[in-house]
Amino acid sequence: MEQLIQKADVLIEALPYIQDFRGSLVVIKAGGSFMEDAAALRGVLRDMVFMECAGMRPVLVHGGGKAISARLKAEKVESRFINGLRYTDEKTIGIVDDVLHNTVNAELVAIIREFGGRPRAVSGKNVLRAEKILEKDAQGNDVDLGFVGRVVNVDTEQIRWITAREEIPVITPLGRDLNGQVYNINADMAACVIAAELKARKIVFLSDVPGILRDPKAEKTLISTIHAGEVDQLIADGVIGGGMLPKLRSAVEALQAGCQKVHMIDGRIPHSLLLEIFTDHGIGTQILA
Repeated sequence: MEQLIQKADVLIEALPYIQDFRGSLVVIKAGGSFMEDAAALRGVLRDMVFMECAGMRPVLVHGGGKAISARLKAEKVESRFINGLRYTDEKTIGIVDDVLHNTVNAELVAIIREFGGRPRAVSGKNVLRAEKILEKDAQGNDVDLGFVGRVVNVDTEQIRWITAREEIPVITPLGRDLNGQVYNINADMAACVIAAELKARKIVFLSDVPGILRDPKAEKTLISTIHAGEVDQLIADGVIGGGMLPKLRSAVEALQAGCQKVHMIDGRIPHSLLLEIFTDHGIGTQILA
């Protein structure tokens, strides 16, 4: 009986959050090595189905870096990163397109459906307008990344139409320009622009790290709260670098565009997504405007 009462207490604790978030759009970005952990991935997707059943409108944007790297290695294509972004030539963009759609997205859709959810596979090529980007080297010179782009427009009407049907959009981070050219888009950056355009209540980044650490080797140095104005200093101090750079910069832009809060949590922790949204004590790092 005591265990049953404890379960009921958990539901009661979640009630005000369920009421508050009913009808709210929450963009969830899944990436990192945790996606290679089958149990962790299934747990997160099951929690997303719970969120949708509780009246929220989750939108899933996924990466696929590990799967892409594995395919490139198998086909003897070198993986090269510049400032956390994958250099993408003509052969690479074809592999990225195939892996994201036919392997990663298809698997996520199948698992959500297995848990009784109603997923909708959405190609970023159909909802994300993109343009080519250049990076800067240490001397400030432009560096060509190949077919790597950024999102300049989102078909929010189509995404909202899907969520209004009580379905979960599962979006690949690819986009097209006005000429139909396909671009590889950093999934973190794509998720932030999608969240900004949708005016989402939250963005939640699920990865294989607990959040932002002052010392990457010590989890006890987790920074629980960061304000957007502190990000530049954290970059200058070397706390934020590599693949975290585009994530944080895009997160700040999303906050400035009206998204209320950004969360970075470890998707390997059981029910981390529900703990962050439906309990009094969140986990990971939250970023505020």
